[in-house]
Amino acid sequence: MKKEGKPYSFLEAKQKIEAWCAYQDRCHKEVHNKLRTYGLDDEDTNALISHLIEYQFLDEQRFAESFVSGKYRIKKWGRNKIKVHLKQKNVPQVCINHALKTIDDELYMENLKGLAERKWKEKKGTNFEKKVKVQQFLSSRGYEFDLIHDVLNTHE
Repeated sequence: MKKEGKPYSFLEAKQKIEAWCAYQDRCHKEVHNKLRTYGLDDEDTNALISHLIEYQFLDEQRFAESFVSGKYRIKKWGRNKIKVHLKQKNVPQVCINHALKTIDDELYMENLKGLAERKWKEKKGTNFEKKVKVQQFLSSRGYEFDLIHDVLNTHE
């Protein structure tokens, strides 16, 4: 909202939300919440969301793909964690499934192995204790248990 506490007009909100969506891909939930902070009612909010979709400022599939790409390439998250976060943002399941298919399996496994190797070196204790701690860490990062199991069996 403006400093005076007055809600934005429809045109002011339209300009601000277009710029906000052009800066970075957004999901519908984020845009809806942002428009509500501008003091718009449901009718204006829905009209602006329709406008953003029509003029390609807002695209759930594009958002899901960029979210997946950033999280597994940069933050090195696993599929499970990515899926949960996309569901929290109310992204449709079909978009989530399609976006998850864009993950490069080779890079995904490199990320998993690299994280496992780094954590294995950091942890102290018996091999069993290390294995448990690394397994917990990798599962908290969202990696699938069978992949974690396969990677950790190389340390035995």
